[in-house]
Amino acid sequence: MSISYKKLWKLLIDRDMKKKDLCALAGISHSSMAKLGKNENITTDVLERICLALHCDIGDIMEIIPDSDKADLNNNHYSGQAD
Repeated sequence: MSISYKKLWKLLIDRDMKKKDLCALAGISHSSMAKLGKNENITTDVLERICLALHCDIGDIMEIIPDSDKADLNNNHYSGQAD
């Protein structure tokens, strides 16, 4: 599985905010913002700060994307097909 923060970037665009504005508003570091930009894992504390600053829910800023290989294996397993 991988994480995508595309929803966060869209939300910032919709609110006419820049990444540096979010850093200041949420009190997060530039290194955390860099991790977000690379879709890397960050602490739940950072995610909480962002949600509080933007008055939104966690699902409004990120999503978990399943790996296609794992999804295909799970679909075959649950559909009754042999492994």
